[in-house]
Amino acid sequence: MANKTAEKPKKPAAKADGGKPNALQKPLTPSEELSAVVGAGPLPRGEVVSKVWDYIKSNNLQNPENRREILADDKLRKVFDKDKVTMFEMNKHLAQHLLIRPGRS
Repeated sequence: MANKTAEKPKKPAAKADGGKPNALQKPLTPSEELSAVVGAGPLPRGEVVSKVWDYIKSNNLQNPENRREILADDKLRKVFDKDKVTMFEMNKHLAQHLLIRPGRS
């Protein structure tokens, strides 16, 4: 009798560079207000968040008494629409300033 485990078809290996990009990899166009922080041009959502954190840290905008809070300067106030947000609500505000590139789904 043949070994049944050897007869099973093998699953194709996942492509490292192929397939559909996930939501974090799709290029999105930042609004004019967000572009002042992350730069113009389409960027994946993950890169936008990373650049916003770089901006926050380089401008010392975390509340020293509560590091989860971000104290908005003039540029970030235009994105957040308030003076202070938590790191957890930051992504909600960023999503409102990211537009899907025309011709992409």
